[in-house]
Amino acid sequence: MQHEDKPFVEIYADGACSGNPGPGGFGAILRSGHRAKELSGCEAMTTNNRMELMGIITALEALKKPCQVRVTTDSTYVVKGMNEWIASWIKKGWKNSQRKDVMNRDLWEQLLRASEQHDMEWVWIKGHNGHAENERCDELARQSIADLRSSGRRL
Repeated sequence: MQHEDKPFVEIYADGACSGNPGPGGFGAILRSGHRAKELSGCEAMTTNNRMELMGIITALEALKKPCQVRVTTDSTYVVKGMNEWIASWIKKGWKNSQRKDVMNRDLWEQLLRASEQHDMEWVWIKGHNGHAENERCDELARQSIADLRSSGRRL
């Protein structure tokens, strides 16, 4: 459902980790009409799921006004989290179905804040399956890890 007053933006994102936990990176592409922007980042010690979340959060935080947003990712964790689990987590005080603390709560809360002004759609695609934007995001994520390693920063 597109709203005429809100621009349509597609976000593609992927996270990668060398070891889990270990050095990690994310890549994201924002596309609106003919314009596209690539974003990436890394952390010295993280997990794959945290990088999946950070790719989307970083992309959403780059938007300057409310938009109609379609997020496309190969992360079942993110798509199920936003489409199926998060309402229950919040209702249960950030406990999962096993009554344990939800992992990565800080990033889930940040993702909620980053997405609340937008009309959101969450789409899962199979990873490493020739999807051009997903492959590019994976490349950006892996390059961020390589850049981190070559920078000489302690991992």
